[in-house]
Amino acid sequence: MTRHGRIRTGWAAGAVLALALVSGCEGLDGDGVSSSGSGAEAQAPEGHAVSPLDNPDGTEPGLAPLTGDTREATARKLIDGLKTKGRGPKTGYDRDEFGYAWMDSADGVPLARNGCDTRNDLLKRDGQDLRFRSGSNCVVVAMTLADPYTGKSIEWRKQEASEVQIDHVVPLSYSWQMGSSRWPEGKREQLANDPLNLLPVQGRANSAKRDSGPASWLPPDKSIRCAYAVRFAQVAVKYELAVTAPDRQAMLRQCGG
Repeated sequence: MTRHGRIRTGWAAGAVLALALVSGCEGLDGDGVSSSGSGAEAQAPEGHAVSPLDNPDGTEPGLAPLTGDTREATARKLIDGLKTKGRGPKTGYDRDEFGYAWMDSADGVPLARNGCDTRNDLLKRDGQDLRFRSGSNCVVVAMTLADPYTGKSIEWRKQEASEVQIDHVVPLSYSWQMGSSRWPEGKREQLANDPLNLLPVQGRANSAKRDSGPASWLPPDKSIRCAYAVRFAQVAVKYELAVTAPDRQAMLRQCGG
């Protein structure tokens, strides 16, 4: 199976336009990592996470809340522009259809081909007090994570098992049901490895989310829900994905709509 499908000219032009729009607005995939054995969690420190409206390419850390009428209005305008349709069948879905997990060779996304796999790129982006494997500036073995979904701070050590995982904000199986089943493989690889669509989060929250859209699941921390809706919308716009009508309505409600 080829790993690099050609991206359609129309989609590429749409992605450029989508990024311009968002900039103007200002899975559990089998490779989880975990918190420390103490399970210590505290309120996450402020100042590290960035608002999605200020982070249209996803290269800055975290997911800061959106506050104020002007920003909420900007968020609603973005969300209201999403196309809607019904969710199709999951027939034929397989994680391998999006390339092997955390590949560094997906074309067309930030951080690719830098000698470090996608998962570790995301841990480096969002983690604080990073420690690396001896002799490596890639493999993170310890860090502190300000979890965007719960608002907690997690002390993580690599040797422990599954309390922090990398979430696809727009789940891959959701995208499959909304049309990515018909994409070239290269475009699916982009979605799976695009930092705009990826957040290190508490494993329990990620497991609860599964492949849900915003009408069925939202982050436990209510203060982050509008920002989460904006990030979901940013990904949908960039990749020309429709969302379900209930999902769009739920996203609007989180931003005062």
